[in-house]
Amino acid sequence: MNNGMRSRSICCRSEINQNVLKRELVRAQEEIKRIQSVPLVIGQFMEAIDQNTGIVQSSTGSNYVVRILSTLDRELLKPSSSVALHRHSNSLVDILPPEADSSIAMLGSDEKPDVTYADVGGLDMQKQEIREAVELPLTHFDLYKQIGIDPPRGVLLYGPPGTGKTMLVKAVANSTTANFIRVVGSEFVQKYLGEGPRMVRDVFRMARENSPAIIFIDEIDAIATKRFDAQTGADREVQRILLELLNQMDGFDQTSNVKVIMATNRADTLDPALLRPGRLDRKIEFPNLRDRRERRLIFTTIAGRMSLSPEVDLDSLIIRNDPLSGAIIAAIMQEAGLRAVRKNRYNIIQSDLEDAYSSQVKGAQEADKFDFYK
Repeated sequence: MNNGMRSRSICCRSEINQNVLKRELVRAQEEIKRIQSVPLVIGQFMEAIDQNTGIVQSSTGSNYVVRILSTLDRELLKPSSSVALHRHSNSLVDILPPEADSSIAMLGSDEKPDVTYADVGGLDMQKQEIREAVELPLTHFDLYKQIGIDPPRGVLLYGPPGTGKTMLVKAVANSTTANFIRVVGSEFVQKYLGEGPRMVRDVFRMARENSPAIIFIDEIDAIATKRFDAQTGADREVQRILLELLNQMDGFDQTSNVKVIMATNRADTLDPALLRPGRLDRKIEFPNLRDRRERRLIFTTIAGRMSLSPEVDLDSLIIRNDPLSGAIIAAIMQEAGLRAVRKNRYNIIQSDLEDAYSSQVKGAQEADKFDFYK
């Protein structure tokens, strides 16, 4: 009897092991099938012709009349939505979420900038103006409503490179609870026709869906220069991107929780249609030349985070008349720190600052000889 029970036990264990192995085999076969399956192509749904067919645009920029999978929810098929197309037949087989387009999803910033107003030396007037135009409408909109005025819709920051435009925008984003979406103007210029305007629409759609939000478009002159008779397809595409940007800025009112900030080094080249009141209501200049008070604020703000020897005299640098932007002052302090590291010291002495000052000012003067914007 014991031998019979032992045999049945062995048979049961064998059956269990066999079932486990079968499940593992099925799982492995499904994995192989999935790996060997034909990859899908991301496209854009344009419009529906009837219940079973529609027009889509593939990633190559070509338009196709394709069949729509019968199991798909037609209510989710909206113009400009991202879809998955079969690689060979281009049939529409799936509807993708809006964030499936990585070129748009990567624009959203999950982490807020760690720059605060205290980290920005000087620029008191610029801080006041940008807070009135961007921060206060998002945090205290009732103030504007009670007075009976509309807050600015968009803000333009202009001035030479290195004057603190981008840094101040980061401080604004840090001081509010708004989502921060940053994009460089040149990112809207894509390979295929129609991709740039679609990106503009998607950026503003993302901002509306995640409001309150701040859209920061850096180097706006890449897509918003004065219009002319375009001779090439690339020039016409850039102008279409500008037209879409103007349309999107007109598409939301001042009461919206979406604020637009643009920055440029070349405000003189921008299209007048973008600069008019109602689109960019507030224009804030960032001057290159700083007075002694501004210099002192910048030097002391940066030096407060560094280890300086007691003998260091920042005033000896502040009183000099060389034209210094905020970026050059930051570079001077950075270079002084590197010289201290090079000599195995744990603090910065006066000679480090003097050598760094001479090096950076000389480099800035040589760069001015190129006359970049003349």
